[in-house]
Amino acid sequence: MKLKTLMAAGAALAFGASVANAATLDDVKAKGYIDCGVTTGLAGFAAPDDQGNWTGFDVDFCRAMSAAVFGDPDKVKYTPTTGKTRFTALQSGEVDVLARNTTWTLSRDVDLGFEFVGVNYYDGQGFMIRKDLGVTSAKQLDGASVCIQTGTTTELNLADFFRANDMSFTPVVVEDSAEARQNYDQGACDVYTTDRSGLAAQRAVLQDPDAHMVLPEIISKEPLGPLVRHGDNQWGDIARWTLNALITAEELGITADNAASMTESNNPEIRRILGSEGDLGGMLGLEADWALNALTAVGNYGEIFDRHIGPNTPIGLDRGLNALYNEGGILYSPPFR
Repeated sequence: MKLKTLMAAGAALAFGASVANAATLDDVKAKGYIDCGVTTGLAGFAAPDDQGNWTGFDVDFCRAMSAAVFGDPDKVKYTPTTGKTRFTALQSGEVDVLARNTTWTLSRDVDLGFEFVGVNYYDGQGFMIRKDLGVTSAKQLDGASVCIQTGTTTELNLADFFRANDMSFTPVVVEDSAEARQNYDQGACDVYTTDRSGLAAQRAVLQDPDAHMVLPEIISKEPLGPLVRHGDNQWGDIARWTLNALITAEELGITADNAASMTESNNPEIRRILGSEGDLGGMLGLEADWALNALTAVGNYGEIFDRHIGPNTPIGLDRGLNALYNEGGILYSPPFR
């Protein structure tokens, strides 16, 4: 009798887990769009234009997910979040996925109950100052006032760096990146610190970008990436493999322009990704052409990078660590098989 009871309980738990794991995808399909948590506005990564249309590096990940799920990249609602509000928005279900400059850490992954689906930008924290201050190293910043966003790893890294180097600083705490930039640009603080990609984005929209410089020191590891809630494995897999598809597509030469024709490729992995062989889409609960739709909509990782934040944009970032593993970087995707 006990054995039957245990087996019944186990079956009930398995059924409950299955239902829970499908919840977000079912909810997204029912409402007809993905609610994507983004920044309040960071040039090159996620920012609205004058008509309220969002564009950027992180926005294109949301669009890729929408194309994978719906076959349409525009079934996305963008919800702006700050460093303080982003986790509550995800935990509460206000957003389905968070795609904004968020660092993957153990406590966020485990204690807060999130699942980081991968790294879409390898970054590190830095410092921006006015050139006329004559400072050439972050170790010369003793006594400086520093603009810092609350609720971020940046805040903790800053305190660690100054303490380790026996220096003091005065924090100028702000809620979001726009407020930080405004305070810094108006001279309310001597230094602005955040991820170096964020500094590049903010410097590009200052009144006089050439009057400012980013110091050489990188004081932390900041692996940035999209995240979802723990416990919804299917939705996490969709987010994870959408990101992996963008990365692998660059490696295999699949682009927005040639993706449709590449379905007839002789390369088995290309055929599997694009849905002309195997059933990878079915494993995710999606159509066979899920990745084809995503890549046709936004292009591969390299195309997204170059379009929004690359060397020929106002942001002007080099690929660096974010180059493919076979081109001097560490960007790498598991195989599609």
